[in-house]
Amino acid sequence: MSNWVLGLTGGIGAGKTAVSNALADKGIEIVDADVIARDVVAKDSPGLNAIVNKFGADMLLADGSLNRAKLRELIFSNAHSKAWLEQLLHPMIRSEILTQLNQARSPYVVLSAPLLFENNLDTLCDHTLLVDVPEHIQVTRTTARDNVKTEQVEKIIAAQMSRSEKQKRADTILNNDKSLTDMYNELELLHQNFVSFALNHSTSNSH
Repeated sequence: MSNWVLGLTGGIGAGKTAVSNALADKGIEIVDADVIARDVVAKDSPGLNAIVNKFGADMLLADGSLNRAKLRELIFSNAHSKAWLEQLLHPMIRSEILTQLNQARSPYVVLSAPLLFENNLDTLCDHTLLVDVPEHIQVTRTTARDNVKTEQVEKIIAAQMSRSEKQKRADTILNNDKSLTDMYNELELLHQNFVSFALNHSTSNSH
């Protein structure tokens, strides 16, 4: 990989999207694993066709796109189906991520993924940044933003890698329990560091 890659992650409601948008505003290209995961099962894609061949046409909505609710129901209730789906989609997602990371032309490139560590996508990164807040703030922000019940948010948090484990694995932690202004100021300093890291990386690669 010739580009210097920053892996960006954070639990639900931590503010990862705000950080990603702020870096994009600074001219940094963002490769979004969630967007790619949706694209590999888009209408008429090889990924979606394979799902229909395996599980049947009731995996489709009337317009020919994926019935996500139906698929989610299936994989939650059937471990074999979940494993099959992961074996199908993870290599497709990883391949497209690599393509986009290599095509980036900004000083460094961000790989944004909520499950960066869980899906071992940190192995594609030179450095990882965790956007971190205490769990009670995750719950408060997400219930207010998405109009969902506290229990639903707590279930999502419980299904992900623990906060302490993410903190151990991240190279840098951005605490986002302060004001937006404080977060942006801290991010600006980190951004300058990342530009320097990337410059050193490209210089050492050119020798």
